[in-house]
Amino acid sequence: MTGDHQTLALLLFSTFVAVTLGITTWVSRHRHGSAEEFYAGGRLFSPMENGFAIAGDYMSAASFLGISGVIALYGYDGMLYSVGFLVAWLVVLFLVAELVRNCGRFTLADVVAARMRERPVRIAAGTSSVTVSVMYLVAQMVGAGSLVALLLGGTSEAARTWTVIGVGALMVIYVSLGGMRATTWIQIVKAVLLLGGTVALTTLVLVRFHGDLDRLLRTAAERSGHGEAFLAPGLAYGGDWTSRFDFISLGLALVLGTAGLPHILSRFYTVPTARAARRSVVWSIGLIGGFYLMAIVLGFGAAALVGTDAVRASNAAGNTAVPLLALDLGGGAGSTGGTVLFAVVAAVAFATILAVVAGVTLASSASVAHDLYASLRRRDAEPRGEVAVARLAAVGIGAVAIGLGLLARDLNVAFLVGLAFAVAASANLPVLLYSLFWRGFTTRGAVWAVYGGLVPAVVLVLLSPVVSGGEQSLFPGVDFQYFPLQNPGLVSIPLGFLAGWIGTVTSPEVPDEAKHAETEVRSLTGAGAV
Repeated sequence: MTGDHQTLALLLFSTFVAVTLGITTWVSRHRHGSAEEFYAGGRLFSPMENGFAIAGDYMSAASFLGISGVIALYGYDGMLYSVGFLVAWLVVLFLVAELVRNCGRFTLADVVAARMRERPVRIAAGTSSVTVSVMYLVAQMVGAGSLVALLLGGTSEAARTWTVIGVGALMVIYVSLGGMRATTWIQIVKAVLLLGGTVALTTLVLVRFHGDLDRLLRTAAERSGHGEAFLAPGLAYGGDWTSRFDFISLGLALVLGTAGLPHILSRFYTVPTARAARRSVVWSIGLIGGFYLMAIVLGFGAAALVGTDAVRASNAAGNTAVPLLALDLGGGAGSTGGTVLFAVVAAVAFATILAVVAGVTLASSASVAHDLYASLRRRDAEPRGEVAVARLAAVGIGAVAIGLGLLARDLNVAFLVGLAFAVAASANLPVLLYSLFWRGFTTRGAVWAVYGGLVPAVVLVLLSPVVSGGEQSLFPGVDFQYFPLQNPGLVSIPLGFLAGWIGTVTSPEVPDEAKHAETEVRSLTGAGAV
């Protein structure tokens, strides 16, 4: 890339970082330090504001960089990510949003602990939430590294490393100083920028093909090197039964995982009522749905205009397809239009990453402080210490995410997020649904549901081709691959539900009918909700 690309993109990066740091600084001067302010922004956001923030939180590097890249490489099969990510919101809308807002205060564990013994449930749910959040953060770090490596010529490993470290440092600053209020406004700004950039790119792609989608798809198929197979199922997940089961596993993880993501669940606590939470989800579905439709156009546009081979040559996982598409749409390398459009897209993608890592870090640090620390501290300890612990936890989580992000830098961003979704669907969703809808659910069942999904999911990922046994693995030089699927959801999600059921039916504990009745009334009516 030319020096003009670097200068303009870095200028736009710096502008966004300066604006967001300004927001964070302003908010930090007006906070009063309470847990409600830090975790939930005082519950003062409107449904539209929260809907934009949810969209900003959800449309991550996996959405903007990863999905378009997978479509550019694998065509029809890559669209599974767009469909799965969008359909997942129906589960959130109909089963989770209002009930979680009424039952909890700040985290997933609040919902479960309302009718269980708090300490074991909070420790289990907090551990699971932190694990999911760290896996999600790794994907964002990988996206940031790929983006800056492309900007600086694609060969600068040192630049990629320092970028990951820089993103980690910024997310710690956002969370530690601004809490939920600053994080929300950063996500709103980012959502507007991302949607604006995506609309502009989609319009340019359609103009290039004179609005003829058929011509776009046929050109993409021709330049993909796969012909008509590019537009049919099976290119990535066809062939043997292992690939087909992987397809089913990924689909389950994407559709069920959103309802178990800690940073999405925490957004329902930032509005004053359950009705506002539901309306927030409706807003977010409209924004996210439009975005994913455009992401499909961008993916096929990258295949048609840049070419699958060029995308793969730039980044084997396809993470740089959209920036390369922007460069082509603007007039190509060396042109003023190409330089400007590439820089704008790179800056928007970087803004996307910063906003998402802030939201995920806040959710995970809240789990550490509100669930793990609160379960272990003395009852008479100062509650404000919880916020201080959350800020320290943000630093630790940032450090772990940086290390893992450097390790997984050659994997596709959307694929990495798929793994996080599988763990969320395996560990968090069973305990959440059982707590909301099963009258006889017990503390043992809750703990078993969490660990019964979390442990198999993590172990199966470690024993899968993702980690060892293949050229694209994290450790290609060794082979301890015993599980054939790349995504564990097909096995670990049913195990989470099964473990929760077995734990409940074998438990000597008698469910507290009064607590269940109170929780049921509160979840359905909002009476007594915080």
